[in-house]
Amino acid sequence: MISIRSIKKIVATQLVLILVVCSVQIASAQTPNAQKVYATKTGQIFFNATGGAVPIAAVNNQVDSKFVDATGQIIFGVLVKGFKFENQLMEDHFNENYMESSQFPKADFKGYIKNNKEINFTKDGNYPIEIEGNLTIHGTSQKVSTNGTLQIAEGKPTITGEFSIKIKDYGIKGLYIGEKIANEAKIKVNCKYQN
Repeated sequence: MISIRSIKKIVATQLVLILVVCSVQIASAQTPNAQKVYATKTGQIFFNATGGAVPIAAVNNQVDSKFVDATGQIIFGVLVKGFKFENQLMEDHFNENYMESSQFPKADFKGYIKNNKEINFTKDGNYPIEIEGNLTIHGTSQKVSTNGTLQIAEGKPTITGEFSIKIKDYGIKGLYIGEKIANEAKIKVNCKYQN
């Protein structure tokens, strides 16, 4: 038979659990401006380093990116071998002779959307953005800043932007840089996020 003391303990424990659950629900209801983390694993980065008659361009459709709406913090990461060229031989040379992707398998960007407070994440529209951070390619990091666009459509953001980098700033060497391969690579980013 269950004693009155045991029943009181069970009732007291249940009341405490109910109070904890109610407190958590009230607290979460009172924080409407909670930060959201948006993410994608299917972003795109295009690059073009054409310096001569033969186009030297590739796309990577497996860009891993995340950003936090409250802080503007943003990261992009790619596997270098994920860049696909029209010509397989060119892709092989890119990975073996220039990017040395066995030694430097990843490239990444870590930074912030500087004008993040000007974006209304609850209202559809196109918002100009200023991004600044560190881009690491071939084991070398350089500060990069650029402008882009953050589009909100049905509560989901898409970030697009373009910038150029000097290939030699990242320790990338090769016989044809400055001839068949441009000294600067043009990079385009297109990432559609989910929350």
